[in-house]
Amino acid sequence: MERGTYRIKGWMSGVCLALAIVAGTGCGKTDSSYIPDVPVNFQDALSDPRLSNLSVAGGAVLINGYGVAGLILYHEPDGTYVAYDRCSSYLPQNKCAVTLDSPTLTVTDPCSGSKFSLSDGSPVKAPATRSLKSYSVTVSYNEIFVSN
Repeated sequence: MERGTYRIKGWMSGVCLALAIVAGTGCGKTDSSYIPDVPVNFQDALSDPRLSNLSVAGGAVLINGYGVAGLILYHEPDGTYVAYDRCSSYLPQNKCAVTLDSPTLTVTDPCSGSKFSLSDGSPVKAPATRSLKSYSVTVSYNEIFVSN
């Protein structure tokens, strides 16, 4: 074979590989394994009776109307607060809202049985393999702010 033939074959292989990559990632498909990004801007006084469980470390509350399936606010043992979307990370397109377990160290996806730790949102029981979606939490002047 001539040298030019090798160049053309190499070039054609590169073009075919690039087309295969584009075809595999294109087609308008989206990855539905992630919890969608939606604007979250929750604010309330920690003295609000609905948030009374947050007055002690280890306490948690569920807030509806924010995020994809609502919010979970959790008061960490070290005094800080964390917030997660209630939408389970297992098949999030189903928008199955996790529920609080007792004691409030975990939450459960009632649709799949998956469990998640409230300390970091990570899955502690299958079939879920991804953590819950977390949000930023700020506390100032006895007000809690949750946003993304």
